[in-house]
Amino acid sequence: QVQLVESGGGLVQPGGSLRLSCAASGSLFRISTMGWYRLAPGKQRELVATVSTVGIAIYADLAKGRFTISRDSAKNTVYLQMNSLKPEDTAVYYCKMVVPSNRNLEVWGQGTLVTVSS
Repeated sequence: QVQLVESGGGLVQPGGSLRLSCAASGSLFRISTMGWYRLAPGKQRELVATVSTVGIAIYADLAKGRFTISRDSAKNTVYLQMNSLKPEDTAVYYCKMVVPSNRNLEVWGQGTLVTVSS
């Protein structure tokens, strides 16, 4: 059974940086598309970025120029480097795994809270 465990959230001042990590158990990581999503208070969950099995990254407009998604298959881990953080980036950030070869099986992590405030 696959599990995703996020870490790296916390409190940061506006303009600061954080790096989120999502570690996957099991053997599906290398064949999975990985993504980061976020859920802010009073809003719907939204896509932040995804990265394919070969490292092709796609970013939502909210992330372009500020966030970088990457993956390390040796560590079964996907990262989200967030720079120039703004108060509106405050949200719970979730990691998601999609396995295209297994009927698009989806697995979600439990989330990690990012708070951007002075």
